[in-house]
Amino acid sequence: MNDNDSHLTLEICLKPIGYVKSELTELTFRMKQDIPPDIRKEQILSNHRRIKEVISELIIHPDYEELLDGIEAFSHIVVVFWPHLLSSENRQIKKVHPMGRKDLPIQGIFATRSPARPNPVLISNVHLLERQKNVLKVKGLEALNGSPLIDIKPVTRFNDGVKSPTFPDWINQINKDFELD
Repeated sequence: MNDNDSHLTLEICLKPIGYVKSELTELTFRMKQDIPPDIRKEQILSNHRRIKEVISELIIHPDYEELLDGIEAFSHIVVVFWPHLLSSENRQIKKVHPMGRKDLPIQGIFATRSPARPNPVLISNVHLLERQKNVLKVKGLEALNGSPLIDIKPVTRFNDGVKSPTFPDWINQINKDFELD
């Protein structure tokens, strides 16, 4: 190993700041492979639409409660969390069909938002509904019940607003399917 590779052996330790309390308890939305592709696609979209309506609570450790001061003034926050039920086998996956949709071209993990990644640190922009002391109520968090929270950040236009982003065709198709265009 040369000096240029030394950063690859750095061990990073994270301490959770809290956990997610949610009705979501399953790792993935599983469907039988024999379901026709157009029905599978609609079931996947329906599941993701449902998840975007789920109300979850972010239970922040009481030691960090004062770090939340002022967060209630924001309408949206970025939640950084760890998918604790993701197997080490799934962390070895290198390519996937985005959202499990076989109608979309297979992509490298880093080109997707799949939770199956070498370091499964996941982010989600969610609507902040309210704060009650050390508990944040949010809408649309795609994290399972018990997922450890790593960080919370406010969504801001100057940090999160990308001017004129470009996307591959398959993302444009997902946006169209979710009526985001």
